[in-house]
Amino acid sequence: MKRNPWFTHPILVLLLFGSLGAAPAAAADAAKVTVNWDKVVRVSKTTATLQVVVNPPLRRGSAIHDRVFQVLRDLRADYVRYVPWLPYPKLGVAELDPPRSGRTSWDFSLIDPLAIDFFEATAGHPVIINFSTIPQWMFKTPKPIAYPSDPEQATWDYEQGIELRDPAMKEVGEYYGRLASWYAKGGFSDENGQWHGSSHHYKIDYWEVLNEVDFEHQMSPETYTALYDAVVEAVRRVSPETKFVGLALAAPTKAPKFFEYFLNHQNHKPGIPLDMVSYHFYATPTADQKPETYQFTFFDQAERFLDSVRYIESIRERLSPETRTTVDEIGAISSDDFSQGEPGYVFKPIPAEWWNLCAAVYAYLYAELARLGIDAAGESQLVGYPTQFPSVSMVDWSSGQPNARYWALKLLRDNFGPSDKLVETGINIPYVYAQGFSTPDGKRKVLLVNKRERPVEAALPGSAGAVVEVVDQTTGLQAPVSTRLKADSLTLAGFAVAVVTFPR
Repeated sequence: MKRNPWFTHPILVLLLFGSLGAAPAAAADAAKVTVNWDKVVRVSKTTATLQVVVNPPLRRGSAIHDRVFQVLRDLRADYVRYVPWLPYPKLGVAELDPPRSGRTSWDFSLIDPLAIDFFEATAGHPVIINFSTIPQWMFKTPKPIAYPSDPEQATWDYEQGIELRDPAMKEVGEYYGRLASWYAKGGFSDENGQWHGSSHHYKIDYWEVLNEVDFEHQMSPETYTALYDAVVEAVRRVSPETKFVGLALAAPTKAPKFFEYFLNHQNHKPGIPLDMVSYHFYATPTADQKPETYQFTFFDQAERFLDSVRYIESIRERLSPETRTTVDEIGAISSDDFSQGEPGYVFKPIPAEWWNLCAAVYAYLYAELARLGIDAAGESQLVGYPTQFPSVSMVDWSSGQPNARYWALKLLRDNFGPSDKLVETGINIPYVYAQGFSTPDGKRKVLLVNKRERPVEAALPGSAGAVVEVVDQTTGLQAPVSTRLKADSLTLAGFAVAVVTFPR
């Protein structure tokens, strides 16, 4: 999860949500889509997926636990990213205290139920595991850093320190090697040689090494690369079939040196694989923006991010063309969320339109990342809730019912995937997006995204008799609505994400 650089400073954020856009126009705007089905511009490699960040609503016994893991199972997604992350040390750090007097503090009693439920919900699909939080005691600090005794109490100051107490990085590497062994090999021997058995033998397809290191612990490219090598060496010893994901940068636009250094094989130990790199994108309004301007801000920020992707891809192709790419956090964060760790924080309700806008941004980025040859596009995140980035949630944190962000992802998952052919597609207005796909089973489909809250009339030649599936503000918390077109046109409601499947 991307954290604003201001997060560690006292700030006052005043954000009053109202309508996210101006009132709909009296008459719908007009768009005309043209598709050249015979001109293929790219064969897709891109998987639409998501990340699951560990937090209390995912724990067994919570009101939404069963519903949330069911909707995760229903997605049948590949490369789902699982992240036990810093706000809840007891839910994500397996050794909270350093070994002392022949004893260790290894404890998976709170961590295992969450991990087991995740592995079971994603069974049969490759996953990305990221225990992102290094035990804080492995860093030098003026005094020990406390953590809450309540596993459900969020804390934002657990990660402190910049310099590791073991400069050889063996301590950190072995910690992650033991974590991997716990889940893949049935247990591990601790620092004192004592065996801890788990009986787990899960397949760990990918292990992502840390999270947003450009923010967390303020690592340099050199430090991170050395730490990546240490973790990879340790995990490979116990799980040689596992592949690895590196970087997971919060602000890739501001960190070109990370890509230049990390993707250069000469900066790694011999034999260290660079299987995949990752980085993140969140659209974020400033605190003084009016909600009706978000639609312009978010898509403008998405455009700038895509320019960064093109630049990063040029570095990757030059230095390590065999390395794959996942953009494994894609979303939008309200400026209000950045004050969630401050005294007196009061959650402000989020209007329904927010979820539709965010769904439209994700759908647009999915298609454009497919055009750029990115391997996976991960929406962030399955569950957020007040005190832990509520504005990025894909479900209602009270009921577990999916919102428009989830349904848009499922719409993409059900209709598109690797091996689709992206064909030449044009449209006459910039605030509606269109992309044609030809699927391996011979179906012709068009993805349409309305970037504005007002309705748009879209002419789509040859689509009479086509089936259109839509997520928009009228579908709310429900699954996409499916209808059959009677003419070569359709009306896209505000922030609509639609898939048109042409008749054969």
